[in-house]
Formats: sequence, structure tokens, C-alpha cells
Amino acid sequence: MGSELSPKAAEIAACARSLIALRGYNGFSYADIAEAVGITKASIHHHFPSKAELVRSVVAAYRAEAAAGLAELAAKVPDPAARLQAWTLFWQDCIRERTLPFCICAMLATEMPAIPDEVGAEVRGHFDDLSQWLAATLADGKRAGKFALHGTPAVEASGFMAAIHGAMVSARAYDDPAVFTSISQGLLARLAARH
Repeated sequence: MGSELSPKAAEIAACARSLIALRGYNGFSYADIAEAVGITKASIHHHFPSKAELVRSVVAAYRAEAAAGLAELAAKVPDPAARLQAWTLFWQDCIRERTLPFCICAMLATEMPAIPDEVGAEVRGHFDDLSQWLAATLADGKRAGKFALHGTPAVEASGFMAAIHGAMVSARAYDDPAVFTSISQGLLARLAARH
């Protein structure tokens, strides 16, 4: 999760990340982690005194990983349409292979009124980071003649992000990764078809 974490703390955080993706904030406890990792709840408290601190740490690491991945994608894939395609294919693979079947920040956002403020701040930060990246990619596409946007890049980015997160929900509801693929590829086709 992060180089500053001890190996045991990193194992706890990795377990928490998986549980968040599957169940959300309120769907797991330290007892679930203790059983999965094979340690006592007291040992978890030694590394993470509260569940809020554990989840905040997990989300902060996830946010940093995502930001680094988006920056790398922007640097390596100059074509904005190919960049959006690569991002959606990343999620398609994660969902199909169940390596990360759901964006943990999207999952936590559904619980926003019931999660601690420090966790909510990290979740909002991730949404801001992703929205800015999407807006920049869409603006690049507009300048390059790849996309014809109906609204500002920021508005279009918010809609695209919401649709992708909705596609994740639909794939989970139907327990069918192909649902995500169909929706995400349809979004990309509509963006390209506008010009």
C-alpha cells in the first residue's frame, strides 16, 4: 500500500482494500481482517488505532496510485481517444479478472453521509483528481478534433465519470463484466460520433 507501512500493516491495509471494494465501509470489521490475515484485533489496533484511520490510509494510498497511473497514461498515450480507451480497458480488465472489481472511492461515495470526515475528504479528493484528468483528456480531444463536447470539459468529465461508475454498479448488479464493457464502449463510441 505504501512504503512507509510495515509488512504486517501493508497486509492489513491490502485486506481492508479488498473488503472495501466488496462491502464498503460499514460492511467489514476488524474481526473480518483479523480472521483473513491471521492476527488479533489488538494487533490491527497497534497498526491502525481506528477503522477510520485504516480506511483513510487505504484511500490515500489508492488515490496516490490512481493519480500516478493517470499521469503515466497521459504521458505515454498522447492520443486522447486512445487514452480514454486505455483507462476504460484498465477497469474492464479489473472487473473481469476480479482484481479490483469496483473503484473503492465510488463504493465509499455511496456511503458518504455515514463515513468519517477524514475518509470522505480523501474520497472527494480522488473524485476531484479523476475529474480533472478526464476534463483535460476531453479538452485535448476537442482541440485535436477527436471529440465534439456539448458542455464544458469539466461538465462532460463529470458525466463520463458518473457513467463509468454506473457501469461498475450495473456489472455488479448483473454479476456480468460484459455489462461494463458494453456501457463503457458505448460511451466512447458516442464521444467519437459527435464530431
